[in-house]
Amino acid sequence: MPLDITRKLVEEIKALERELHHDLPKEIQTARAHGDLSENAEYAAAKERQDLVGARLAQLKKRMADLSMVDVTKIPRDVVGLGSTVVVYDIAQDREIQYTLVTSEETDVPNGKISTTSPIGRALMAKKVGDVTEVHTPGGAKELEVVKLTTIHDQG
Repeated sequence: MPLDITRKLVEEIKALERELHHDLPKEIQTARAHGDLSENAEYAAAKERQDLVGARLAQLKKRMADLSMVDVTKIPRDVVGLGSTVVVYDIAQDREIQYTLVTSEETDVPNGKISTTSPIGRALMAKKVGDVTEVHTPGGAKELEVVKLTTIHDQG
């Protein structure tokens, strides 16, 4: 798992844990001191935020666990996969486009970094040079031909 993704997730987890275990209990305690909880907007907001932070924290911890299971040695060496840089020929637009397939946390579409779970990313997975794939995007269907492939193993 790339180090910068791990670092980002760990930082967000630490911030959320601090909020959940330190900041929000103080807010809830302060709101309780205002009396009747049934009409206490501060209390209701703090409890709602506590639920949201708890849910996000669980989601991030699961994502960390999922990412730690990625075994780079099992990513194929001859077809498009996570970490691949692929040049495709867009048949309808008569132009070449370069994409790098990344995790959802690294997605940066303007710079050609697309998630392996995006429509284009999914369509390109397991393709090799010469393969043509049809992609269904919100803008309509397009045909892409793989013209060049550099896998994660080929990159230094």
